[in-house]
Amino acid sequence: MIEDRRKVEDMVPQRFHKWLKVFGKQESEQMPVRKTWDHAIDLQEEFVPRKGGIYPLSRIERKEVQVFVDSQLKKGYI
Repeated sequence: MIEDRRKVEDMVPQRFHKWLKVFGKQESEQMPVRKTWDHAIDLQEEFVPRKGGIYPLSRIERKEVQVFVDSQLKKGYI
């Protein structure tokens, strides 16, 4: 872990080091704290996606998509 951090510090310019912690694994799996400037994006009815298969996917691709969606739900992103 410390070795990984050292590699990151070597890659990132010094002036950005105060923000290094936000790119850590643990931090990347959490949503940021809500702020007063957060807002919803209301879609107009004609732009709301319909349920169903939009893109034809193979069985393997569908499984990968399901794994991704499950991980995003677990993190609370969606």
